Amino acid sequence: MSQYTEIIENGLWKQNPGVVQLLGLCPTLAVTTSVVNGVSLGLATALVMAAANGSVSPVRKFVPSEIRVPVFILVIAALVTVIDLTIHGFAEPLHKVLGIFIPLIVVNCIVLARVESFAAKNPPAPAILDGFMMGLGLTFVLGILGGMRELIGKGTLFSGLDLAFGPNFKPYVLTVISDYHGFLLAILPPGAFLGLACLIAFRNWAGNRAPKVTQAGGALKPAH
Repeated sequence: MSQYTEIIENGLWKQNPGVVQLLGLCPTLAVTTSVVNGVSLGLATALVMAAANGSVSPVRKFVPSEIRVPVFILVIAALVTVIDLTIHGFAEPLHKVLGIFIPLIVVNCIVLARVESFAAKNPPAPAILDGFMMGLGLTFVLGILGGMRELIGKGTLFSGLDLAFGPNFKPYVLTVISDYHGFLLAILPPGAFLGLACLIAFRNWAGNRAPKVTQAGGALKPAH
């Protein structure tokens, strides 16, 4: 169980791909104009990562090292195609919003990095969990960053919810600031860089302030 606990902690906090490893910055900066967009692409990436790790791990010993990268990319491309067609079939408006960033999951360095560094060296169960938790950690970053930009830029939360779940969910969009004229900088690309910088700074501050248990006596001391 300690291995699985470590995998969960690494994916969500210690090695979070969005604010620690800084992988997959292209969708992180481009798609996070709202919570719905960020979470949707993040969940799609998490599913691809879990499926890719689960597909590669059982055959890792049968793939020659000379061709492992092309084989891994083919597996990832097939899984992304399935996700892309699924979103297009069941949520076409959301598919139009996310656009090219769904197919670009194929070349997202975080997917190939986890397949290469973890799935190719570990059994299927830990590999699947690692892929999903890394993707879930990225989803949290995309959702929080999208919420920050949407709230500051538009004064709303969950705008575009109807794109994912249909027009019946449009009333669930929250207008946090009424009569708000918007702050364009938050929606434009500079807002993505500034918002991500704030999240990275908060992660570093929280990590440095986290208490550590000393070996003698088990007393809690703040980290310096």
